[in-house]
Amino acid sequence: MSLQPPTLHRPGPSRRFCVAPMMDWTDRHCRFFLRLISRQALLYSEMVTTGAVIHGDRTRFLGHSPQEQPLALQLGGSNPAELATCAALAEQAGYAEVNLNVGCPSDRVQNNMIGACLMGHPALVADCVKAMLEACSIPVTVKHRIGINGRDSYDELCDFVGQVHEAGCDTFIVHARIAILEGLSPKENREIPPLRYEVVRQLKADFPQLEIILNGGLASLDQMQAQLDCLDGVMVGREAYHNPYLLAEVDRRFYADEQPVRSRIEVLEALRPYIVAHLEQGGLMNHVTRHILGLFQGLPGARHFRRQLSSEIHRCEDPLALYDELLSDMTRRMQPRDCPV
Repeated sequence: MSLQPPTLHRPGPSRRFCVAPMMDWTDRHCRFFLRLISRQALLYSEMVTTGAVIHGDRTRFLGHSPQEQPLALQLGGSNPAELATCAALAEQAGYAEVNLNVGCPSDRVQNNMIGACLMGHPALVADCVKAMLEACSIPVTVKHRIGINGRDSYDELCDFVGQVHEAGCDTFIVHARIAILEGLSPKENREIPPLRYEVVRQLKADFPQLEIILNGGLASLDQMQAQLDCLDGVMVGREAYHNPYLLAEVDRRFYADEQPVRSRIEVLEALRPYIVAHLEQGGLMNHVTRHILGLFQGLPGARHFRRQLSSEIHRCEDPLALYDELLSDMTRRMQPRDCPV
């Protein structure tokens, strides 16, 4: 099955390597930290609902620093007019892309017609995408599963992609699992339904004019790079969060960017002024440091580093002094072994 692409020429960021939107994790502090490691990876916000953007604190929900770019905003919603409003606001706020969540399987979002349940309503998703595209000039993309229980055939997946593509979307980020909408938690939905990369590869073969990004279960750079033989990009979630220094080789391997990479110690040094500014604005230290616990994963001192930042930092009177002590300690431990992995 193949459709002629609409006439779309929307400049946007490269999606060869993306860090997935992750609730409670990919906030602005996490994204600033990850950007210190990779200049090129496309970062995504946590999912933000249309109601939160329209009726809530826009500084909180749309705020970011220019240093986080390239950066995409992920929206959760199913009302075309509301999504159009939010897409326009995303463009005004400076985001490089706006993404519609059609993959989250949690009961909470299903009750509001958000996430994976929308795969059962391709015409509605098409209406949403069309409205968003008409409201902004930045790329509008869709992140979805390969199906949901009760609508998990390949023909139904092609029908979904075809209808949404006809509405104007030409970039699809595909989590290579179906979503089970009843009886499984979001965590179980990331583990129990089997990964089916072959379905995503077939989708690209049948829709060669589309940009197809693979998501789900990707853990090593070699595995990720191998996917680019037939797909357009990869999106990495928990592995990038728990082992963030994985990103140190991304610029060279995925973008042919040979600029020097910060060592782990240099990342900590570069993060310190950001932490100081956050503290001066009344923020708490762990708002930032909770995202860096995996920086030394697999190396000597990693457990001590995690324990100090996750436990002791809440008890000490001067958390910045503890940070400086850890910086000095890890500097001693790392010499001369610290280098990109």
